[in-house]
Amino acid sequence: MPANPDVPTEPEEGAVTGAGPAAPASLGHDASTAAGSASAGSCRGVDHDAAVGTEPPPTATRSGLRALAFGATAAVCAAVVVLLGIANPPAPDGVSTDRLGPDTGETIAAYLDRARASLSGTDDSDRWALVSFAGYRPAAALPGLPDGVRVSQALYQVPLPRVAAPLVAVQVPAEATALTRSGTDAAWQLADRRRYAADGTRGAQVLDVSIARLRAGCACSPGLVVRAPLSRLRELAGRPGVRAVQALPADAVAERFAVAPLLPDSADPVAPRPDDGPVPAG
Repeated sequence: MPANPDVPTEPEEGAVTGAGPAAPASLGHDASTAAGSASAGSCRGVDHDAAVGTEPPPTATRSGLRALAFGATAAVCAAVVVLLGIANPPAPDGVSTDRLGPDTGETIAAYLDRARASLSGTDDSDRWALVSFAGYRPAAALPGLPDGVRVSQALYQVPLPRVAAPLVAVQVPAEATALTRSGTDAAWQLADRRRYAADGTRGAQVLDVSIARLRAGCACSPGLVVRAPLSRLRELAGRPGVRAVQALPADAVAERFAVAPLLPDSADPVAPRPDDGPVPAG
């Protein structure tokens, strides 16, 4: 431990005065103390004045010690952070690659084959699945699925020639009237978006016509997101008016997958709907 620079210390027998941290303690005292120190240095055959001249001043020494202490503390903190990171790795960000629906650029035939293949297997645990209709359906025509098929979302996208209308996913609670009112619920969702669209813009016009048609009970649903065992999904795929049923793996997590239904009027190969046509008045 370094000596207190304000308290004079006597050099140990045989030590070289001025060679260690205690040497600067002789600085700043009266002449007799300095002379005594010089005599002690002379008796040991050391040029005391020269030795003292090579030592840093007390302030510099304390600053150096503080710097060393700070460096050591920073190193310890860094080590603790690394250890905590190893013991508690960050949680995943929730991004998933699971997807229901055709990929952009995929042919319709290729997607239909892929959807059929997703229903094969003997495992009969519940799966998330996308049901794509052969034609757009009104909300009133959505009930009537096989027993054991639970509807999670009703999908809506108002078909407008050469106009990109928004896709809406309506959460469907487990009650008898939920599906039949889902078209109106979709209109309310779009009405919330409409509040942030500037009047007179193309986006506002598309929202206006979509809201009006959904409230009028239009045939605007291209499909559903359901949950059911593979056996029920295969049964559903064989029903008239169902174009495709695609299931996710059994370990897929709710709300961790993307949904893009195969639209009844989709281009082949699948591509975004063109948005260069006039927006209907209503």
